[in-house]
Amino acid sequence: MSEQIKHECGIALIRLLKPLSYYQEKYGTWKYGLNKLYLLMEKQHNRGQDGAGVVCVKNNLGPGTAYINRFRSVEQNPIKDIFDKVNKPLKKARRHNIDIDDSEWASENFPFAGELYLGHLRYGTFGKNSIDFVHPVTRQNNWRSRNLVLAGNFNLTNTDELFKVLIELGQHPKAYTDTVTALEKVGHFLDEENQLLFRKYKNEGYRNNDISPLIEKNLDIQNILERATKDWDGGYAIAGLIGHGDAFVVRDPWGIRPAYYYFDEEIAVVASERPVIQTVMDVHAREVNEIGPGEALIIKKDGWISKEMIRVPHKRKSCSFERIYFSRGSDKDIYQERKQLGRLLSPTILKAVDYDFENTVFSYIPNTSETAFYGMMEGVREYLVDWKIGEIQKKNGSLTNEDIKKIISFEPRMEKIAIKDVKLRTFIADDASRDDLVAHVYDVTYGVIKNDVDTLVIIDDSIVRGTTLRNSILRILDRLHPKKIIVVSSAPQIRYPDCYGIDMAQLDKFIAFNAAIELLKETGQEAIIDSVYKKCKEQENLSKEEMVNYVREIYKPFTAEQVSAKIAELLKPDDCGAEVEIVYQSIENLHKACPNDLGDWYFTGNYPTPGGNRVVNSSFIYFVEGKNERAY
Repeated sequence: MSEQIKHECGIALIRLLKPLSYYQEKYGTWKYGLNKLYLLMEKQHNRGQDGAGVVCVKNNLGPGTAYINRFRSVEQNPIKDIFDKVNKPLKKARRHNIDIDDSEWASENFPFAGELYLGHLRYGTFGKNSIDFVHPVTRQNNWRSRNLVLAGNFNLTNTDELFKVLIELGQHPKAYTDTVTALEKVGHFLDEENQLLFRKYKNEGYRNNDISPLIEKNLDIQNILERATKDWDGGYAIAGLIGHGDAFVVRDPWGIRPAYYYFDEEIAVVASERPVIQTVMDVHAREVNEIGPGEALIIKKDGWISKEMIRVPHKRKSCSFERIYFSRGSDKDIYQERKQLGRLLSPTILKAVDYDFENTVFSYIPNTSETAFYGMMEGVREYLVDWKIGEIQKKNGSLTNEDIKKIISFEPRMEKIAIKDVKLRTFIADDASRDDLVAHVYDVTYGVIKNDVDTLVIIDDSIVRGTTLRNSILRILDRLHPKKIIVVSSAPQIRYPDCYGIDMAQLDKFIAFNAAIELLKETGQEAIIDSVYKKCKEQENLSKEEMVNYVREIYKPFTAEQVSAKIAELLKPDDCGAEVEIVYQSIENLHKACPNDLGDWYFTGNYPTPGGNRVVNSSFIYFVEGKNERAY
């Protein structure tokens, strides 16, 4: 409920397939690609507001000239900050009175006049909000084909194992993060591929300065990625540029993190979300394709585009929580899925209000849950249609026209209860001041709720921690003096930590987990906590492939309804006069609504990779031992 969940990052890659002069002639500016990059990033700003970065690679500059340029920012509006910079020529060029739309002049005097762009939007799941943690990250070398740029939406669960491998190879990584580890893993095999080709052409009698173009032309990106990602455990969609002009985007074999692409004779585009590409390129959904699980989209310097299998795909486990909440709701499939999530909740909601339509008001908060609200109301109306038919049939012709009109016109009461003050929202910068400010971010509509009579039903995308709901939202809604407040979550209870890109790593941050712990204590079953702790500790020295998720046993004694009831008890403020009930989506209905995206580990504990079981066990150990640490 309006909680600040830091989550998946966004990527945007653009490869211009024509010379800059082509775009200058056709579109009136060489900045065609740069402008598309800006739009791709701005349309994905929901995926990252902690920082942003862009890189440009120029394909045809001679030695002695910078051909890779990068800007990154952690300012309050990082996208604007970056593009204010990248649109400016070099200082030495500003003195010349030359047409800035001259593409040849621009190539040498604008750092971002190039053919290959990579942009990234960051939500921090590791480290502080420092420029050092902002993508794209670079690995530099004097040989163009050994320069590497990476940016991604990912988390690896086995960074410790991969880090040790790098040490055994003789490297000395500068930081212990999955970003640096991924960069060095790909970089190591990029170096090896360069060395292999160099020896090959040297043995064939080529001179050194003739070998570099041959290496650049024949670099085997598929082989590099196969070897680099061989032992990665996690969810990832990682984009990379190589200094001479090759580019790629590789996706994890479970399809956990999303990536989509489009290309025509002028441009190739990759982004984290399909509707973003549709909007920016003005194309139909059928023209935007998904990079499949375990696949890589590879764009060679000469413009050749191919999709290659990098890892054997596993059973698809695309993140369903992303579709419920994080992704743009304008995607044609996600929009229908969110509506279906709301529709499937309507029978439970009607039962909760005892089918009392006259004294029930339906609404939603925040704005992102509006689509699920539409679906919920469709379900409510479907019930009412059957009720109306039944009412008319029961009377068997004894109804007057006025009676029939009254029955037919009867509709559920829907109101805009919470109104968001967007200007105030921008000032919420930290958790310490958040709760007080949230109380003023929302205004409520007075006069539409009958005091101490009406039940207020509010649907939300999800209830994760519950802190904002308890500390602010319920108090705000209680100002209207309803008899009862029913908060509905279109997502099931979030019970387990994520380790694939969303900043939800600690069990005791989840209200569902806290509710289960309280229930165990109240029912005299605290021994289960000790038992699970012991089982988790016994697994600490096992390989991740041998580990089992024993944390499920915490929830096993209770039904989902019992946990929901305890959540309502924990979240109701002491000074709240209304009765409070919490209704969650069921796992079964989640799968009905999102049949193609079965990544439900947040709700079920069914982790798609072995590293997930290690993370959840470590997280439980930290909880029992009182450690305020991330489990990966």
